[in-house]
Amino acid sequence: MDFSLGHRSISRFLAASLLVSALASAATAQQPPIANMPGPLREVGFEQKLGATVPSGLSFVDSEGRAVLLDDYFDDKPVVLALVYYECPMLCSMVLNGLVSSLDILTFDASKDFEVVVVSFDPDETPELARVKRQEIVDRYDRPGTEAGFHFLTGNPPEIATLTKAVGFSYKYDEDKDQFAHAAGITILTPGRTVSRYLFGIEYAPKDLRLALVESAEGSVGGMVDQLLLYCYAYDPATGSYGAATMNILRIAGLFTVGSILGFILLSRRRDRRRERAHKEDFAQS
Repeated sequence: MDFSLGHRSISRFLAASLLVSALASAATAQQPPIANMPGPLREVGFEQKLGATVPSGLSFVDSEGRAVLLDDYFDDKPVVLALVYYECPMLCSMVLNGLVSSLDILTFDASKDFEVVVVSFDPDETPELARVKRQEIVDRYDRPGTEAGFHFLTGNPPEIATLTKAVGFSYKYDEDKDQFAHAAGITILTPGRTVSRYLFGIEYAPKDLRLALVESAEGSVGGMVDQLLLYCYAYDPATGSYGAATMNILRIAGLFTVGSILGFILLSRRRDRRRERAHKEDFAQS
């Protein structure tokens, strides 16, 4: 794979990286101490269970309403597992869109080189919801012949609980708000159903995702990574509530990004002036 980038691509990549970094930093800054968090957020997160194995025999229902086994998606390829719920009002769609954006940069193809398995942890969701979301993501990926690599599932509480526990994903339903509190991220599994690596947040660096897929395909288990978790049940210190913080995070991220890009441009211009001056001096001396 050719990772060479032109000047314009570097600028775009820098801007995207700064946005993600600012988003993560802002999210961390927005989170209150555990003691001040509402009940649901105290019980959610990702425990990194590297080397753990997802049990065999777990049954789910696919987006066409057919009974399937999770084992059906594990053969000789790694699996990208995303735990979401299809009617999530906040981060779940961003997790899936971020995953597709990263996969789109790679030369690897879904179905041929890896499988994407998306499982709803809301037992009340239906195959129809899974079908609609799957079509949305397949259209976004837009690589003909790769549709068979995307699997969107629903299931019953026992199987959902077994799967989420196996990969260390915890979540909590809040009846008052009628939504789930959960963290954002994806899990990479080896062809043998072993947890190989975690990627957290809503955007995943293509080089990290590529490495995770390569390692998983070889049956290797990666190392622990720092957790900068984004919660789908976020706290807003300005209002003391847990609903609108995502917009605040995006505003702060935007300010960071604009400032950082301006700084990068200024530094680049200064560097260019110094080089121009140096060339003139060299020319004068010769």
